[in-house]
Amino acid sequence: MVGPSAACSALGVGLARRRRRRWARWGCGGVGGVLVVLVGVGWGVYLKLDGNITADEAAAAELRRYEKERPTSLARGAQNILLIGSDSRSGNGNRKYGRDSGTERSDTTILLHLAAERDSATAISLPRDLMVDVPSCRRPDGTRTRPMFAMFNSAFQTGGSACTIRTVEKLTDIRVDHHVVVDFHGFKKMVAAVNGVEVCLKEPVNDKAAKLRLPAGRVTLDGEQALGYVRARKSLGDGSDTDRMDRQQRFLGALVNKVQSNDVLLNPVKLYPVLDAATSSLTTDPGLANLRGLYQLVRGVRNIPTEHVRFLTVPRESYVYNANRDQLVEPEAERLFKRLRRDEPVEVAPGDGSGAENARGKGARDPGEEVSPAPTFRGNTAAEDPCE
Repeated sequence: MVGPSAACSALGVGLARRRRRRWARWGCGGVGGVLVVLVGVGWGVYLKLDGNITADEAAAAELRRYEKERPTSLARGAQNILLIGSDSRSGNGNRKYGRDSGTERSDTTILLHLAAERDSATAISLPRDLMVDVPSCRRPDGTRTRPMFAMFNSAFQTGGSACTIRTVEKLTDIRVDHHVVVDFHGFKKMVAAVNGVEVCLKEPVNDKAAKLRLPAGRVTLDGEQALGYVRARKSLGDGSDTDRMDRQQRFLGALVNKVQSNDVLLNPVKLYPVLDAATSSLTTDPGLANLRGLYQLVRGVRNIPTEHVRFLTVPRESYVYNANRDQLVEPEAERLFKRLRRDEPVEVAPGDGSGAENARGKGARDPGEEVSPAPTFRGNTAAEDPCE
């Protein structure tokens, strides 16, 4: 027989156990609710970012049509991405830069080579005025152009990204694995997402056409200022396309440096606005038109040291029949393309901007001279301080 005190103790223990079970149920329910909310928010963010990207299905279809004539990849694991800056006036935030004529042009085209080991990246600017062979391309209305020898940027104007890719592949014999087209609005959002990018100005700038007014010295540019800075011609440098490409390269180097130095790629709070900006105004090939594709790309390059992120312009000189146009300098240009095809390293060093410097530099050789294992071309790296 159990006494009153024992009975009460047993009852107390039972009540305590029921309370613990009830609190446990509530606790688990609360944690579960939090997890549901977090998963829901995460999924919502994923869907938003994933839905921002526009897949360039038309270009993919056109490239499939010419698959047999496209170059094959020689270096397994290496990737070549064509970055195209569009001056389209259509779309959100772009109309204030001029009338929308319905025709897009590209003043900036960069071939980005990522080494197979992801220990280096080489970005090569292709001048818009470079005279090249442009193949027959499909116009937006479905008609086709005839093959022509013309300025490089005419490829994008007449046949969009697919025509530009095919022109680049014919010029370099390098397989383009992915492409990205970004407009004015997307560029500004990217700069704003990292809270501006620092550049160095030797003299004050007052350019009404570019809507740019800046002091000399170190200046942190916001999105609108950055767009004016990379597009300006008359108020910065000597007004040449060479000077503008150099400026664009140094700005991109500063942007890379800013992203890496602030641990943006490792911090979800900092990364979200960058991803939102990067995806909201991008048109890419279907392989990159989703967060999974972009994540895999970013994950592979986030640890590349800034001194191994190199920027250069393809070796070229004034076109023999028109000083306002460009032509490749050979064999230097082919030497560069060949090394990229084979995923072999190149080095960059500052130059004075002259045609001879860009054409030969340290990357050239005389007949009978041994080829350098890593030839040097005129350019810079993301690690360089713009004010030094």
